[in-house]
Amino acid sequence: MEKRVTFNGWLLPFCLIFPQILISAVFFFYPAGQAVWQSLFIPDPFGLSTQFVGLENFEYLLSDKFYRASFATTALFSTLVTVVSMVPALFLAVLADRLIKGASTYRTLLIWPYAVAPAIAGVLWLFMFNTRVGVVSWYLGQLGYDWNHVLNETEAMGLVVVSSAWGRISYNFLFFFAALQAVPRSVIEAAAIDGARFWRRFFTIVLPLLSPTTFFLLVVNIVYAFFETFGVIHTITAGGPQQATTILVYKVFKDGFVGQDLGSSAAQSVILLVVVGTLTVLQFKFVEKKVHY
Repeated sequence: MEKRVTFNGWLLPFCLIFPQILISAVFFFYPAGQAVWQSLFIPDPFGLSTQFVGLENFEYLLSDKFYRASFATTALFSTLVTVVSMVPALFLAVLADRLIKGASTYRTLLIWPYAVAPAIAGVLWLFMFNTRVGVVSWYLGQLGYDWNHVLNETEAMGLVVVSSAWGRISYNFLFFFAALQAVPRSVIEAAAIDGARFWRRFFTIVLPLLSPTTFFLLVVNIVYAFFETFGVIHTITAGGPQQATTILVYKVFKDGFVGQDLGSSAAQSVILLVVVGTLTVLQFKFVEKKVHY
């Protein structure tokens, strides 16, 4: 029989959820409302007055080829970051689950990168791949490859993807490892007795049981790639070269804080919110159907 918690009145439940309501109102609903309101105006160059323009900010953005190009850049970047951070994390989690000797040390070392902030991670990778004093770029030069992410768009995209995914691997590793620990050993042993080899057991038994965790990490990592990678891009490429790494969230910053076009920046933030919300809804509507709980 299912047990449910019941309350005799409304005061205690309200007091319990009030802190979360207050935090959401202050840090989410109020800023979102301000962004929607400001997207309907254009301030003067000195910020002394504003002019109501309705949806002209949105019309201008959708007609701007550079803004449209940032959608493709964001789609490519978020896909690569999600794949590069989740696949190695799953592989490392499988190794840690099978490792017996020194397992605790191995798991601790894998968790450490998660403690590094994205901006700091960007600086670390920038130093390693610096075209003048970088260790990795020097070794690549010894091998005959001229590394220069400042001019090469592909190298710039690859560097920000690896830098963004590096710390995220640890986060994904924790969830995958916990999910692997929850897989019933009796099921694995029964499949082994029936003659199923490791990879067959993994793809037919373990991976379907990991689908709830995989779906959760898919949603979380896409949101991370859209928003929290700003520090990495800002420290390594600043959106260059030729806006090759300018994703949507960085363009909001570049147009709003650097270009001082606050109306366009607010409109971009509204569009970004709608895009991420739509992607999340689509994932829950279509991808979650393949999840086995």
